[in-house]
Amino acid sequence: MKLRPAGYSVLRLRKAAFLLHRRSAAAAVGLALLLAASCLAYLCIGESFVQPAEALKVVFGQPSPDELVVGTLREPRMVVGLLVGAAFGIAGGLIQTVARNPLASPDIIGISQGASALTVGAMTLGVTSATVLPYLSVLGGVVAAALVYVFAWRGGLHATRFVLIGIGFAIALRSITTLFMTKGDYLVAQQAQIWMTGSLNGRGWTEAAPLALTLLVLLPFVFWAARAQRSVTMDDDTATALGARLGHVRLGLVLLGVVLASVATGAAGPVDFVALLAPQIARRLTRTAQIPLLCSALIGALILVLADLLARRLFSPTELPVGVLTAAVGAPYLIWLIVRSHSVRSRSVRNGGTS
Repeated sequence: MKLRPAGYSVLRLRKAAFLLHRRSAAAAVGLALLLAASCLAYLCIGESFVQPAEALKVVFGQPSPDELVVGTLREPRMVVGLLVGAAFGIAGGLIQTVARNPLASPDIIGISQGASALTVGAMTLGVTSATVLPYLSVLGGVVAAALVYVFAWRGGLHATRFVLIGIGFAIALRSITTLFMTKGDYLVAQQAQIWMTGSLNGRGWTEAAPLALTLLVLLPFVFWAARAQRSVTMDDDTATALGARLGHVRLGLVLLGVVLASVATGAAGPVDFVALLAPQIARRLTRTAQIPLLCSALIGALILVLADLLARRLFSPTELPVGVLTAAVGAPYLIWLIVRSHSVRSRSVRNGGTS
């Protein structure tokens, strides 16, 4: 009789066999259906209501009188939101896995602030090209992450030190961004302020096409990361005994997470708390030892699509930046997470453990 881990089934495709975590698979299917329903609602609801059948006609390329509203105005903006949310969800999952800390999301440890600082600095110097700014965002995020990684490294990567140094860099980089805004032109500063809140206003196929191409190029690395992160969740001695090169794996996972977060920031600005929320919700849904990247991506996309739908309609005709809605949900969650972490440490100390 062949043994398999509890909760797993064997999926066979011709001669190949794969282990499938049943709860994760069910969660992914449920999230995909919920995301599809949210996308349809996004396309239908707006200043004018579009019948779902007409919205689906536009999506599948059939003639419809609502082509302008759905195909030109709502669909490209929704696609940018889907891609940005998925990228933030995966990036948060990878960095939280390496840091072994649910607080270690790109917008908490300085990566989004690094992307923002370089982007806003370039804007104040007159660089406003939509084809250049995303690359500067990636560069800013990578440089910020490299600085955090180098300063946190002491013969190994300690999770608490990584998060604390990241928070310090985030504060410093936010100050630099503010300095750029105060020294720059008033109109540019106003534009930068809206961008820094995180917004999908005015986004279209111009932003969606390069973002989709970049994520497609990164997709093989995401598949590698989904497999490689198993070794990072083990203790160091066990992973090393099994042949994992932990230093290289951690560096690869962090680099991929930084690039994904920076690309998403370049497309929509630093939308706060999506990268923090999505991986933790995914982990609680699936109850797996490691953060499931597919569910993290689906939840990230779902959060952004629903938040942008509310941002468009809550105070219509005024449209709020989507970052305002994600912050309204994410900030209380962050406070709850910090309080809960403190309670867990206190119980551990009372029981004679170490924190």
